[in-house]
Amino acid sequence: MFPSICVALGCEEPDALLKAADQEAERGETFFEFRLDYLRKPQDGPAAIRRFLARRPEAAVLATCRRRPNHGAFDGSVGEQVGVLEAAAEAGAQFLDLEIESAEQHPAACSALRSRARLIVSYHNFESTPAMEAALRRLVRHQADAYKLAVTARKPSDIHRALALARANPRQRIIVFAMGEIGIPSRVLNLVYGSQFTFAAPGSAVATAPGQIQAQQLRRIYHVEKLSSSSKIFGVIADPVGHSLSPVVHNRAFQARRVDAVYVPFRVGATQLRDFMTLAEKLPVAGFSVTIPHKQRILRYLDAVDPLARRIGAVNTVWRKAGKWRGLNADAPAVIASLKQHVKLSGATVLIIGSGGAARAAAFALTDAGARISIVGIEPDQVRALARATGGEMLAAEKLAGRRFDIVVHATPLGMYPRVDECYFNDRIPADVVMDMVYNPLETKLLRMAREQGKVTVPGIEMFLDQAARQFEVWTGQPAPRAVMEQVVLEALAASQSGPAAR
Repeated sequence: MFPSICVALGCEEPDALLKAADQEAERGETFFEFRLDYLRKPQDGPAAIRRFLARRPEAAVLATCRRRPNHGAFDGSVGEQVGVLEAAAEAGAQFLDLEIESAEQHPAACSALRSRARLIVSYHNFESTPAMEAALRRLVRHQADAYKLAVTARKPSDIHRALALARANPRQRIIVFAMGEIGIPSRVLNLVYGSQFTFAAPGSAVATAPGQIQAQQLRRIYHVEKLSSSSKIFGVIADPVGHSLSPVVHNRAFQARRVDAVYVPFRVGATQLRDFMTLAEKLPVAGFSVTIPHKQRILRYLDAVDPLARRIGAVNTVWRKAGKWRGLNADAPAVIASLKQHVKLSGATVLIIGSGGAARAAAFALTDAGARISIVGIEPDQVRALARATGGEMLAAEKLAGRRFDIVVHATPLGMYPRVDECYFNDRIPADVVMDMVYNPLETKLLRMAREQGKVTVPGIEMFLDQAARQFEVWTGQPAPRAVMEQVVLEALAASQSGPAAR
């Protein structure tokens, strides 16, 4: 009944709306939501629909004119709203959206609109994920061709609470997803759970709702139309997570090896790890990457941990086998693989900046490789504990003056997108080889300074690819397509320099 992906378009002028729709149509999209309430004059919307369908007869249009009290932009009455939607149907719109508040205020509206086009009665909650069954019961009191529920995820488990509604009610035509950055995975997975379609952002205009993913990303990165209930779910847990290139890299790797799987970004706050593990059990998640701020905390939720990861006290790779959660640290071997191409590690002096999970991996790996390490960071207790565990030196920042090292390893978020102007050093970098674990941007401010000072630079992308390849092999049992993974991450980083991708 519905195409799988609906591109939501909201513009102030009809010409801009038509231009955006034409651009998406040229990219192969065929299903569009025209937000008529976004127009300065919503009454001009039906004419725009007629013009668009005259030159794009293969397209389908969903007309929406949501009232301002219901989080839309239309200032007219319910009767005027219904009039705009009726005109949209007369202009050729095949689908109409009427929010539940208007349906309840104007009980005759549903039958009137349904006689002209297929009707979606919609429920929106911009605050939380409420009792989903109760929200659906409220909707189905009104006759419609489908029911839409757009809620807001405040914690990871809200994703499953939203998606489970469609699976639990297969006889109802439901469109369901969770808004916001936490809810992003629901926009990728909802078709698998039985949602009629998913909404997407255009590639050249502003998204109309928080968390929308560009339509072309849904198709090319996530391959949402090819996913099924047998597809395995992987992901990355982090906060923030929007900067991560892991979804691009791993999804392309899955496709290159014809693995039936998808990899999604899970935004998991520092206090939400237990809640995420609940979600991971229910979806279920087959494995996930772990990054800031969870590399150390995740250990308490694992059934088995690799001995090296246990020594380090940090895990960045988790998978499920025989019903048990298992973890290892792919950062440690990746640090060594990246550095040994540039410098002899045995006997080298190394300054490690940071004391979190990535710094711990570097400290143990380099100590095992025979290097002599010094550690500096903003958490004195963590620095002291790490130095004691590795036999390294705890160093205060003010003591760096006059010191020199063979290698600097930067293992904090400083300089990571979008805060690209940050750097630990203000001027001289006290080493000949400088490694930055931050990989986005490709050349951080630290690496740029190091290059200008004639240092050997080791970008974070090298370590990122090494650990990503190891994760892929652990999860799939297949050799990682390293060349493919490197190509896609370089392309993604180059694209990010011209503007942030929609998230």
